[in-house]
Amino acid sequence: MSQPLLEASGVSHSFDTLLFSNVNFSLEPSQSTAIVGRSGSGKSTLLHIFSTFIKPNEGSVKLFGKELYTQSDTAIEALRRYEIGIIFQFHYLFKGMSAMDNIEVATMLSGEKIDESILEKLEIKELMGQKIGELSGGQQQRVSIARVLSKKPRIIFADEPTGNLDKETAKLVMDVLLDYIKETGAGLLLVTHDESMAARCDNIYKLEDKVLKEKI
Repeated sequence: MSQPLLEASGVSHSFDTLLFSNVNFSLEPSQSTAIVGRSGSGKSTLLHIFSTFIKPNEGSVKLFGKELYTQSDTAIEALRRYEIGIIFQFHYLFKGMSAMDNIEVATMLSGEKIDESILEKLEIKELMGQKIGELSGGQQQRVSIARVLSKKPRIIFADEPTGNLDKETAKLVMDVLLDYIKETGAGLLLVTHDESMAARCDNIYKLEDKVLKEKI
């Protein structure tokens, strides 16, 4: 048995009120898992806990076999730079720069080379010379996804990555993400409202009434 990429046990968290408690979860290499649930249920918070950004009130989170929140800030920064990729619903691209420049920033930081095949699969190769401000929202989102995949992450955390996309583009994006994890052995954790996107993953969990349960 291979070691899980991500392993969480007994995770609980609250802000003003309890969001969820006793969450147990694991993500294996080459596995895609979706977490669904209504707005405000805590899906994005759980994603942020799993992806180094929020330390939970209780519980253990392990990334690549190591306890996450006992590591130094430097070690956690290295995980963000080299090992994990995060795709948000709202891309954080540098507006004054070209699409290619935006992707090159990520590859420079992670020491990787740009994979031309990712640009072709996302159908954005011809857009590389254009400034971000000249691109449509859907094109910008695909550039931001190419930027993440160009780092060659071992886990992709995707928070509503297709939320602002039309059906055809959303399907294209999911095709590319699922191909990437098959080809590389990486894992995909997708948070989404879109049941049709969730249905394409290997496993679906639902966060409801403060509990995370696998949907059978």
